[in-house]
Amino acid sequence: MLSSLFALVPFTSLDWLIILASIGAAYIVFGIAGFGTALVAGPILIRFMPLSQIIPLLVLLDFVAAFGNWLPTRKAVVREELLRLLPCMAVGCSLGVVFLLQLKSDLLMLLMGLFISAYALYSLAVKVRPARLNKLWALPAGMVGGLFGALFGSGGFLYALYLNARLTSKEQARATQSALISCSTVVRLGLFLLAGVYADTSLLVLAVCLLPMMFAGLWIGRSLTLKLSRETFVRLVTWLVLASGLALLARYFNG
Repeated sequence: MLSSLFALVPFTSLDWLIILASIGAAYIVFGIAGFGTALVAGPILIRFMPLSQIIPLLVLLDFVAAFGNWLPTRKAVVREELLRLLPCMAVGCSLGVVFLLQLKSDLLMLLMGLFISAYALYSLAVKVRPARLNKLWALPAGMVGGLFGALFGSGGFLYALYLNARLTSKEQARATQSALISCSTVVRLGLFLLAGVYADTSLLVLAVCLLPMMFAGLWIGRSLTLKLSRETFVRLVTWLVLASGLALLARYFNG
């Protein structure tokens, strides 16, 4: 029976090595910043499967990983910020799933890559910033984050930017972001289920095969995060946001 299941994902040994390494690297980043799996693993996985399969696959893994991040820190969640972002995120996710399954989103990818790369470069260059971002920024951060989370699996950087500009505690920002991404994965998972995406058994088998590497990456990422100050953490997140923007641009120009 196992052999028949593994026959559903007929990758070569080299393919498996590349796929596992990309998942491990993606979840080290996720363990540190709480986002970024699709932007790390996506450009590699696209060589083996279409984007319309990659995003649902990573949503399954993110679902497990996000709850693993959220549970130990749930008492630090700032509910006011969470409740402010959730409705906007849900609307964005719903639109994103429709676009992912029905439309070509190349132009959207290009524009978002340019925007977040420019914003990250500005954040790294400018030392003096507003003490606190206005709460009204929750609307675009939540909606666009949900939209891009469903389209490209890469909306978490917007939640990170918003929460790190609203909350002074690194632990609160991480915990609230983890709770939000947990909710986001539930919404996306439900939408993909309704769309029949997970009727593809090979996708479920592949997700199960990748779980051990996902857990290993998370453990390494969390261990590294414990050693970071808030300032270092925010700066590292900004660098990861820049890498996310460049990854989107690279994906666009590589077709």
